[in-house]
Amino acid sequence: MRIYLESLGCARNQVDSESMLALLRGAGARVTDDPAGAEVIVVNTCSFIEAAVDESIDAILALARLKTEGACRRLIVTGCLPERYREQLVAELPEVDLFLGTGAYDRIVAAVLEEATIGACLLPDPDTIDTTAPMHRQPLTPWAAYLKIAEGCGRRCTYCIIPRLRGRQKSRPRTTLLAEARALIAAGARELTLVAQETTAYGTDRTPPDHLAGLLTALAGVDPTVWIRVMYGHPESLQPAVLDAMAAHDNLCPYLDLPVQHASARILRRMGRRYDSDDLLRLLERIRRTVPDAALRTTVLVGFPGETDDDAEQLLAFIRQAGFDHLGAFVYSDADDLPAHRLDGHVPPDIAQERLEEVMAAQQTVSAQRLARHLGRQATVLLEEPPGEDGLWVGRTRHQAPEVDGVTFVRCPADADHRPRPARGACIPVRILETLDYDLIAEAL
Repeated sequence: MRIYLESLGCARNQVDSESMLALLRGAGARVTDDPAGAEVIVVNTCSFIEAAVDESIDAILALARLKTEGACRRLIVTGCLPERYREQLVAELPEVDLFLGTGAYDRIVAAVLEEATIGACLLPDPDTIDTTAPMHRQPLTPWAAYLKIAEGCGRRCTYCIIPRLRGRQKSRPRTTLLAEARALIAAGARELTLVAQETTAYGTDRTPPDHLAGLLTALAGVDPTVWIRVMYGHPESLQPAVLDAMAAHDNLCPYLDLPVQHASARILRRMGRRYDSDDLLRLLERIRRTVPDAALRTTVLVGFPGETDDDAEQLLAFIRQAGFDHLGAFVYSDADDLPAHRLDGHVPPDIAQERLEEVMAAQQTVSAQRLARHLGRQATVLLEEPPGEDGLWVGRTRHQAPEVDGVTFVRCPADADHRPRPARGACIPVRILETLDYDLIAEAL
């Protein structure tokens, strides 16, 4: 049986998709990259914001056409979209044969083999997910794999639907994660990126409690040549021991992703966050003091209910002062099942969009200034895409995370010097020749 899987959304969703593919391969299915030739199509969806919902529905409807125009005889939708909209989807999307919620990934084989009832929406409690079980999977990019260290979230931010979709935080055992890391490294991984809804809260829900610093130290010792990167942290749960671990191990990337969401104390309180811009600036100073070469990434949310021009100006001033290396910005996406929906002062979409553009313009200047400090330095680059017409490889340094940050374009030496041609997934030394607004240009050494 030929299976095609379309994976939408974040890196955490990608891990779920890779796990489902591994289960299907283990059951004898053949995975194909051609949806037109697949007998079963699976769409793993996201519904975090309105744009993600629209993307998921568009993908479902486009692939549903292959039930008449292609080989598809069974269409399955998994993930956050069924979990959020539940049985409503059964009536609204009759093209779909079966829906699986976020707690039902382990039922994918039964769903594909037609052992589950057509037209059903299977929604077991996400809190019943077995986080102790190893996740056997084949990463989509084998040299750069994601390692999901926890499910769910224990916070209740007013703009976020994740706790309802994924349940409470459930950290995976350190022994399970180390075993998975070893398997990924044995399969060729040169970089492991730790993901969860809140990575910096890892282990606090376990008995006895564990902590991210201990996990990082253990992972660093598995193979000192493999990069370990941390994404999706939280300013409130980042512990000094994590910074100490990064400073002590060369293969723990000097990189932290800490979504701050805003800088106005008033808006942060309405979001359900318990810090202000002064707290954040002190935290950033502590990070840079302990890990001097750290690259810092954040995300911010504009247009949140109640945001005034003054709040927006506070955010812009903070961005210029904080000096984040990487920043993603989003417009608040409203829905009637969000607590923030009930707040007053909803911001008109055109004003929210203007504020988004102002944020990105401010960050463009900051990013160019931060990248300039790399000019002339030597670095190591993980090569990911072979040369195109410009003859440049595309890769990343330890300061650039996959998919969300800028890249490094690398000019490799000509074949005349008899050095072996690089391969995707190779780590090579380079010298930075030029810095752009978001990217670097380098030459292999």
